[in-house]
Amino acid sequence: MSQFYKQEEIQSYFNNYLDENLNYLKDNDPHWKEDLHHNAFNTDYYIIGTYQAKQWLGDNAFDIIAIIKDYEEQHFGECTTDLSCPESVVNMYAYIVGEQIVHGWLDENAN
Repeated sequence: MSQFYKQEEIQSYFNNYLDENLNYLKDNDPHWKEDLHHNAFNTDYYIIGTYQAKQWLGDNAFDIIAIIKDYEEQHFGECTTDLSCPESVVNMYAYIVGEQIVHGWLDENAN
């Protein structure tokens, strides 16, 4: 897996999510592995607030927008994220990077 912008930070977010939720998911959701990416990166916001999102994006905003656009066009046939909203951009980017992180974690923890 290639290194993405702020991948370590997003990895840390996922690790915290697992620390707080993994036992509950295993005990209560028979499909927890299939739903792990959705639950970790699509049921809550990674960043809340326009100012915080702009700060998080920094000088990488246009590179991140390109990643989102390519991802959504490849997977959905069109880009639906509001690319004029920094908060939406950060959260979709975290979703995309999170997908790679979750797949890697599942591969390493196949048991």
